Amino acid sequence: MTRLNKLVRLMKDQGFAQLIVSDPVAIDYLTDQLLSTDERLMVFLVDGGGEHRFFLNRLIPKADFNHPVEWYSDTDRPIELLARHIGPGKIGIDKNWPAHFLIDLLRQKPELHLGHASRLIDRLRQRKDETEIGAMKQASALNDIAMELLISEVRPGVTEKMLADRLADIYQELDTEGFSFEPIIGFGRNSADPHHRSDDTVLGDTGALLIDIGCRKDGFCSDMTRTIHLGEPDEEFSRVYEIVRAANLNAIAAVRPGVTFKSIDAAARRTIEQAGYGEYFIHRTGHSIGREVHEAGDVSSNNHQELEVGMIFSIEPGIYLPGRFGVRIEDLVVVTKDGAEALNFADKKLRRI
Repeated sequence: MTRLNKLVRLMKDQGFAQLIVSDPVAIDYLTDQLLSTDERLMVFLVDGGGEHRFFLNRLIPKADFNHPVEWYSDTDRPIELLARHIGPGKIGIDKNWPAHFLIDLLRQKPELHLGHASRLIDRLRQRKDETEIGAMKQASALNDIAMELLISEVRPGVTEKMLADRLADIYQELDTEGFSFEPIIGFGRNSADPHHRSDDTVLGDTGALLIDIGCRKDGFCSDMTRTIHLGEPDEEFSRVYEIVRAANLNAIAAVRPGVTFKSIDAAARRTIEQAGYGEYFIHRTGHSIGREVHEAGDVSSNNHQELEVGMIFSIEPGIYLPGRFGVRIEDLVVVTKDGAEALNFADKKLRRI
């Protein structure tokens, strides 16, 4: 069954007659055509009766579209064109559609019954097929290599920004499509900021270095974190590091079909809380990932969704001591029928530079 057929079945189950899809990544997922018109209207209208069609500006290069296209020019009123193809019944809106388009559509058809339908495509995208899993494994393998190459560049006197710039070169050398997100490289007290923006901080002779990096390959994202130490770490850093490593391993061991995202978060969080550092674990344990680095499906205490074979997400517990240091260890895993398969293999033992 095709992705579109699966989506139509979900639409019918939820009472949607049509679905307005405007997110380029979702459109690519459904049609294998990655398009962009910047601020102009771009819609793929999914119809419960099977008459799906694109609504596109003529600026988009002509291609072999696999569904009918309703073309418009900059001088046209594209919402009027879309409105002519909106039928009766409940209409779903996927993701974030600009308000000016939605308001204009409601002016054209004030009787519309609208509903938020992002969850429909998100649920489909959560379960990766074998081709997608293969692409994610390739992106993660390249990220493992990049991590080792970047760590080989670490030495006192370089700056966080210099390392980030070097990483861009490494990704180019590895024939990736560049960053899947801006790298987080934090030395010393900066490592205690989970989303630190790499700056001109100079690496000293001793201190923690947190490295959170990801690349994109064939349209799929990777993401991993390692924390290393320049010089000899003190006793507390070594203790915190081993606590975080245990939390990472315990969470991965808890992954299997049928358990909830909440239970995976609990496995990591319990490890850290029992060691007395619970208040310093200040974020969720992970997030789903695929064509986008953050996709629907958080590994968090309020997500009761059950895991299914083919889901891919991060396991990234951390402890952050303000003004001192932070430790995070992150791997991507895919849910298999037997448990979890890790996509990252970079060493997780405490590394001293």
